[in-house]
Amino acid sequence: QVQLVESGGGLVQPGGSLRLSCAASGSIWMLNTMGWYRQAPGKQRELVAEVTSGGSTEYADSVKGRFTISRENAKNTVYLQMNSLKPEDTAVYYCHVDVVYYSGVREKTGGQGTQVTVSS
Repeated sequence: QVQLVESGGGLVQPGGSLRLSCAASGSIWMLNTMGWYRQAPGKQRELVAEVTSGGSTEYADSVKGRFTISRENAKNTVYLQMNSLKPEDTAVYYCHVDVVYYSGVREKTGGQGTQVTVSS
């Protein structure tokens, strides 16, 4: 089973920046798509950004031009650079991976989440 360790959340003022990291470990043979979802209070979880193993990216319209997703395959890590943060970005951010284990089993799973609060 994969272990996902998320870090980088916190409190930031509007217009500020944060960088989230999610490191995957375990009996990983391959990581396909890696990404970030978020869930704000009273709202449904939504996709923020994702990146394929080939480097193709996809972003929610609300974060295009402000957020950048990247991955470091050698470290099984995905990053989310968040700039020009707005109060509406406040949410719990969840890492999500599509992993294939050495056993051949494929699983889509997520982390425990990290809180991002944008407030003055």
